[in-house]
Amino acid sequence: MGREVRFAYPPLRIVSLVPSQTELLFDLGLQKQLEGITKFCTHPQNARHQVRVVGGTKNFDFAKIKEARPDLIIGNKEENYQEGIAELAQHYPVWMSNVTDLPEALAMIRRIGAITGKLSLAEPLVATIQNEFNRLLTPAALQPVAYFIWRKPYMVAASGTFIDDMLQRAGFSNVFAHLGRYPEVTPEQLAKAAPARIFLSSEPYPFKEKHLTEFREICPAAVIQLVDGELFSWYGSRLRLSATYFQTLRAAPAAE
Repeated sequence: MGREVRFAYPPLRIVSLVPSQTELLFDLGLQKQLEGITKFCTHPQNARHQVRVVGGTKNFDFAKIKEARPDLIIGNKEENYQEGIAELAQHYPVWMSNVTDLPEALAMIRRIGAITGKLSLAEPLVATIQNEFNRLLTPAALQPVAYFIWRKPYMVAASGTFIDDMLQRAGFSNVFAHLGRYPEVTPEQLAKAAPARIFLSSEPYPFKEKHLTEFREICPAAVIQLVDGELFSWYGSRLRLSATYFQTLRAAPAAE
């Protein structure tokens, strides 16, 4: 991001403000250095019982962060909010990632490994993820898909997002790729786009089976599926699982 961040190396007291990067820090063996994470840091399962919770990704608890006495805070441009990051940066070293595709995700993993003294563990992790995606062959014809992240209003992942990059690698073409980032869409726009597949993500909105019917009424010819949003949007060590999941998703569309 072109910012210079100075901190004592290696950092001994880290606050992570992004769930996927929190999981990465655990997988790099840094749980003892973690002094603060968000309420959305659900992996590993016991993370929030081991480490102080310092608010959400877009509403920091500044008092709890102060209690954590971090010598490094790790955040992300998209997932955190600018005002909160600016406030923290006045008091602590704040290192930010900016991830919109797989190469940037792999670079982020390497960089976090480097700044925490764990590059020897980060490099094999990057290699594993890259090998998994290398085995994921792109089909001759991409299936048109709409990927929903929110309800009331309907919102989708469109161009310029990490999810859109994952959809392409998984063998799908985004019917809303002509729109930017995370636009609201109407039922009429969805019907006109006529995707062959509609993915309802498990996050940030927790779509459930009960929501399938309303989408069938809009696009009766589409295959509508609940999908694991973490495997499309978490850009840390969870990427080890994504390519296999995408292959399964592509090969076996769920029956309506």
